[in-house]
Amino acid sequence: MLRIPDLEGRAVLITGASTGIGAALARGFAAQGAKVGLHYNSSGAAAEAVAAGIEAAGGTVRLIRADAADPEALAAAVEEAATGLGRLDGLINNAGSMVRRVDYAEAGIEDYAAVMDLNARSVVVASRAAIPHLKAAAAGGNSGFIINTTSIAGRNGASGGAGLYGSSKAFVANVTRGMAKELAPFGIRVNAVAPGVIETPFQDRFALPGQLADVAASVPAGRLGSAEDCVGAYLFLASPGLSAYVIGQELQVNGGQLMI
Repeated sequence: MLRIPDLEGRAVLITGASTGIGAALARGFAAQGAKVGLHYNSSGAAAEAVAAGIEAAGGTVRLIRADAADPEALAAAVEEAATGLGRLDGLINNAGSMVRRVDYAEAGIEDYAAVMDLNARSVVVASRAAIPHLKAAAAGGNSGFIINTTSIAGRNGASGGAGLYGSSKAFVANVTRGMAKELAPFGIRVNAVAPGVIETPFQDRFALPGQLADVAASVPAGRLGSAEDCVGAYLFLASPGLSAYVIGQELQVNGGQLMI
């Protein structure tokens, strides 16, 4: 991987970083010399394995456990990251889940709450807690950043009982634009990455029978994405040297499945 000098020494909190895209991001940022706050909740063994790999490679990582759907716990996790890493230069809001597939006609309030609390409210809560630290970083000459993980499902409406998930990601996309307008004057850039269908434990859990093969056959790139395929987009958006004038954008990483 190419070295991006202005990411070295940066302190970055990544939520939902024990598996899939989040784990790839933790490894990717650590490989750039960034200090990584690796947030997780239920996947403790996986988080510890990622952290051990980072440390074995000479990187700096701090494990932080919290339920992202719990506002108080998540806000405390942001503070723990800032304290443990010495400061906070960037936040990547990556925690999320479909929770379960359910059609709108059958979805109850509990389904709505479970998806929106984890995927949408967590972005607002974590960002709010991080903003004072990011402002301090920017005031000290280190451009702060927030990168939100959205999804192709936030644009195509999703299907097969994934509608609530897609709607939560559409919310995150609009939050990205709103926060970008508010925070740009303070030297904090806010952007998003929208992965397509990526081969991760998420798909192992939620993909419908035959769905992944059908999607792979329809993607212009001729394959599904990998978690590592997503890392470069986040590194680009985190680097002020590469993306100082990129604000409020949603980068599509989907192999051509959706072209905007």
